[in-house]
Amino acid sequence: MQDLVALVRDSLRAAEPVAWATVIELDPQDGAEAADLPPLGAKVVVRADRDPVGSLGDPALDAVVARDLRAALEAGRNAIRHYGPGGLLRRTDMTVFVEVFAPPRRMIVFGAVDFTHALVQVAKVLQFHVTVCDARAAFATRTRFPEADDVVVDWPQRYLEKVGGTLGPLDCVCVLTHDQKFDIPALVAALGTKVGYIGAMGSRKTTEARVKRLLDEGISIDQIEQIRAPIGIDIGARTPEETAVAICAEIIGLRAGVSTPSLRDGCGPIHPVAP
Repeated sequence: MQDLVALVRDSLRAAEPVAWATVIELDPQDGAEAADLPPLGAKVVVRADRDPVGSLGDPALDAVVARDLRAALEAGRNAIRHYGPGGLLRRTDMTVFVEVFAPPRRMIVFGAVDFTHALVQVAKVLQFHVTVCDARAAFATRTRFPEADDVVVDWPQRYLEKVGGTLGPLDCVCVLTHDQKFDIPALVAALGTKVGYIGAMGSRKTTEARVKRLLDEGISIDQIEQIRAPIGIDIGARTPEETAVAICAEIIGLRAGVSTPSLRDGCGPIHPVAP
């Protein structure tokens, strides 16, 4: 037990996502014996791309629990699971608590523009680790974005070459540059990662031109459909602050599997006409 606790502790110190499952209740059903079930408190630990550590006393049960642990780790959510002897599903002989420990979700914002400042503020409220990246040193400064965790002066594709392998389904890339010499390399690089959300700012006309450029770069239609553009949900946002709320609302809805009125799926002007 102590070794598993130390393993989780060391993973947290290294900012490595980790999840473990703990048997918290036993209630043998339909002829099952207590001897067929693991002891209370038995644990299994899973880390990304590594073999499970620990055991619930049965290889078949360990395999099923490890599978569910990996799914929870990817989703970033705790869960309660029920199993029967040997990992049988649709049984309630044992109750297992799945607990996920993961670093803060990451948001990388490309483009040191006015909208970026508002997006950083809203994303920090949602507890994202936020990086602002722009190749223009005069714009990408700590003075302009004091709330950001990191401010990086670099080209988008070069920065994603360095960190893209660490991005996962809970992370986000928001391209706000509104300039194709930045947008296209950023989106091509982002599509080569496992990041869960990719959004790009721009009008519908800009978005159409961007799609053509992406096709010219060899990006498929299926890949392009992963991009949320125009970025955000359709709430009639006009100001940078309202746009930031619309973007974060789309991210929340996508993660929760909730259908939202995305600007990408609409038509007509993306900004309402002022009364």
